[in-house]
Amino acid sequence: MSIRDWPAAERPREKLLEQGAAALSDAELLAIFLRTGVAGKSAVDLARLLLSEFGSLRALLESDLAQFSSHLGLGPAKFAQLQAVLEMARRHLAERIRRDSALESPQAVRDYLKARLRHEPHELFACLFLDSRHRVLAFEVLFHGTIDGASVYPRQVVKRALAQNAAAVILTHNHPSGVAEPSQADRQLTRKLSDALALIDVRVLDHFIVGDGEPLSMAEYGWM
Repeated sequence: MSIRDWPAAERPREKLLEQGAAALSDAELLAIFLRTGVAGKSAVDLARLLLSEFGSLRALLESDLAQFSSHLGLGPAKFAQLQAVLEMARRHLAERIRRDSALESPQAVRDYLKARLRHEPHELFACLFLDSRHRVLAFEVLFHGTIDGASVYPRQVVKRALAQNAAAVILTHNHPSGVAEPSQADRQLTRKLSDALALIDVRVLDHFIVGDGEPLSMAEYGWM
């Protein structure tokens, strides 16, 4: 049976308009993105099949072009559309944290850092540079690879803070393993960067570690 023949309350698009996007399942959201199914499968049937093959919605969203296009009903055009949607979401989150103080919108900061770092297959170290009102001036990825005291250079972080005329900074890096527990090296690095930035009157407000769940705040745990 075509989705058009379903009761209106069960059609994904009508359900979204009536109840909001949060009321839809992963398969229903994906079906709206797909728009059409394939021979013998409705868009919802196809969405369920794809989620089963990828293992999760997140795995589908984070797949590369080759992985994405190898599945039934997907191809370069759909991949381009998906990347555009994801980038719009990231830019929307960036606008949210630029409007308000980062300290007054901690969830917005967490959401933005998840969108920027959680899908990365390798460790990245980045900074949110803030003005005197703790509004975001810029987000910059500064280092790639294993994040420890030997691979992150305080002089470079200080240089970028001066270039941005920052009054404060939020440090962040991801753990591709998914476990957001800080290592001893993470704590040592945080102390070293805090000391270096203090010399130019730039305060380190927090160090977020991005894993599979919510980013972990080292400040909230008293580790700074």
